[in-house]
Amino acid sequence: MKLSQAFEEQDFVVTGEVGPPKGATVEEIMEGARVMKDYVAAVNVTDNQSAVMRLGSLAVSHLLKKEGIEPVFQMVCRDRNRIALESDLLSAEVLGIDNVLIITGDHMALGDHPQAKPVFDLDSVQLLAVARGLNEGHDMEGNELEEPTDLCLGAVVSPASAYQDLQIMKLEKKVEAGAEFIQTQAVYDPVKFAEFMKKVEGLGVPIMAGIVPVKSAGMAKYMNANVAGVQVPEEIIKRMADTPKGERKQVATEITAEFIREIKDMCQGAHIMPQGWDDIIPGAVQLAGLAG
Repeated sequence: MKLSQAFEEQDFVVTGEVGPPKGATVEEIMEGARVMKDYVAAVNVTDNQSAVMRLGSLAVSHLLKKEGIEPVFQMVCRDRNRIALESDLLSAEVLGIDNVLIITGDHMALGDHPQAKPVFDLDSVQLLAVARGLNEGHDMEGNELEEPTDLCLGAVVSPASAYQDLQIMKLEKKVEAGAEFIQTQAVYDPVKFAEFMKKVEGLGVPIMAGIVPVKSAGMAKYMNANVAGVQVPEEIIKRMADTPKGERKQVATEITAEFIREIKDMCQGAHIMPQGWDDIIPGAVQLAGLAG
């Protein structure tokens, strides 16, 4: 099911996320998706996340679809030229994948193949326009397709970025290029998120607040120091620091649910990125009052 349809049918849409492994095995990632299946509308499949070579997003998306789990095929611009990107979008259509999230992607200098050549033939705005063109029945050069695609296209934004105005300008371009839904990078402060949502209230597409459950105080401090556009409040850091190790997952679940309750009237959904703690999602969704 397209996420656009989910937004029409539901007051608040929740999606989850899995990261393909660095190896040719799928048992663990499939089990993680099964755990969250009944609590989310779809499951994002990351594309060589953090510029680390991993099992492909398209292959995992196909496996999820075969098992009745709706995937969101993430596609980064970093690794492929325009021919390969267009080809993969056609492949997604043939494999029955309805949803595609288009992002630029982390630079390879941050990953495990720092000597790899960057491609970045297209940026995320350009690729969104290309994907919309495929939906309209033509490729980037205007050549007619034998059969058009019918993909629901998504994009991302960083509400907590120090360059928020630039983020909003680019977001407007993404919507103009064809984005039908937006997932944000991780946000933790409901007040600042509300300020961001006020600035984009006329955008006209559903926006999902991104949530990365905090596993520990150390993780939070690392993100604050090293992840651009992410700022975990001190009260969350202290709460996790005061939590015994064996109780951290439960507390992380509670914090996630509390945040969802605070922002669910501000936006149209939440995108939970559990970072391997897939079993957080059922509890958080239930505690937030979104599932029986």
